[in-house]
Amino acid sequence: GMPGSQELQESESENKLDGETASDSESKSEFGGSPPVPTSDDTPEVLNRALSNLSSRWKNWWVRGILTLAMITFFFIIIYLGPMVLMMIVMCVQIKCFHEIITIGYNVYHSYDLPWFRTLSWYFLLCVNYFFYGETVTDYFFTLVQREEPLRILSKYHRFISFALYLTGFCMFVLSLVKKHYRLQFYMFGWTHVTLLIVVTQSHLIIHNLFEGMIWFIVPISCVICNDIMAYMFGFFFGRTPLIKLSPKKTWEGFIGGFFATVLFGLLLSYVMSGYRCFTCPVEFNNDTNSFTVDCEPSELFQLQEYNIPLVLQSVVGWKTVRMYPFQIHSIALSTFASLIGPFGGFFASGFKRAFKIKDFANTIPGHGGIMDRFDCQYLMATFVNVYIASFIRGPNPSKLIQQFLTLRPDQQLHIFNTLKAHLVDKGMLGSLEDA
Repeated sequence: GMPGSQELQESESENKLDGETASDSESKSEFGGSPPVPTSDDTPEVLNRALSNLSSRWKNWWVRGILTLAMITFFFIIIYLGPMVLMMIVMCVQIKCFHEIITIGYNVYHSYDLPWFRTLSWYFLLCVNYFFYGETVTDYFFTLVQREEPLRILSKYHRFISFALYLTGFCMFVLSLVKKHYRLQFYMFGWTHVTLLIVVTQSHLIIHNLFEGMIWFIVPISCVICNDIMAYMFGFFFGRTPLIKLSPKKTWEGFIGGFFATVLFGLLLSYVMSGYRCFTCPVEFNNDTNSFTVDCEPSELFQLQEYNIPLVLQSVVGWKTVRMYPFQIHSIALSTFASLIGPFGGFFASGFKRAFKIKDFANTIPGHGGIMDRFDCQYLMATFVNVYIASFIRGPNPSKLIQQFLTLRPDQQLHIFNTLKAHLVDKGMLGSLEDA
């Protein structure tokens, strides 16, 4: 056919995409009216046979239940394997999410015949990952980097190398522009970048939280998972009032029930975990053994303290003081965020799916949709935890300062030493060293 007519059809289909809202039939089927195509669910055959005599609503309940338990078990196994494996898993999840979103873009814009597009998307993913992981490695494996010559050069000019890689991709994109598809190519360019922004930066933050201490990684994620499960259960048994147009299945009952359950769960989990050093200590790379060590004096956050209960509550509870970890107070903040703001990540994803008329991001996990469907809230949560640590928890880091100090020239080191000495003598914390 003529190129003109093709362009016309394309722009028509785009207008349709924007203009139509979700039709009534779509929302009806989500409320639990009979789904039009029974064959399209991908429940494993074993489960199908076992649950054949249940109604679709209860069947969904069991499928979700079993797979949720499986995922939680998997989560614990991963945690047991330690930080390095966790980093790998985060990376895999991130790549899978990227793949799911890019594939949607691909299908929405019918961009099968776009030259180079797939290659470029993955190339950009590679660049951004190289940049972020490089920063992480130079931050946390400082000693290792200083020891190995090629690594040292790479880390010294890290930003420049990353940017050069990115520019290469950018120039490739400009060279790949084709007259017929300009608009489409820029759509996809934007699509790739927004996806990178959402997926990669956030997963990088998750890794930062991990190095701050495993507990900062486990508690928030468990809170989000708990809120998901509890909201689903409360909604399943007591749900009456719909919460938001975007997700017809979400109810106020589930929302509120999930909130209280999550706060309780967060308090309990953080109480149990604060007792173990392997969770509370920052993950550090030990130069002598060439492995990760998670051992330290636990900070004040993880030492039991007496708290006075407010007078109002004293009459109700009957105790005057309560012994708890300061971290538990922070955990209330985390679980509140997970249950009040967290779901908005989910609504955002729902709206996104509605916009492009898709049921789920992919069919990776039966009964749950794609990995992206499960991680929409996690990404929001990771950012929150990172900001929370930076604002309320983390102080200056002495070991990092000393490492930077040791990279200076000898005369600079001496200068700093003398300044520090003078300062300490002034304060009277150090006897004058004239006689020594």
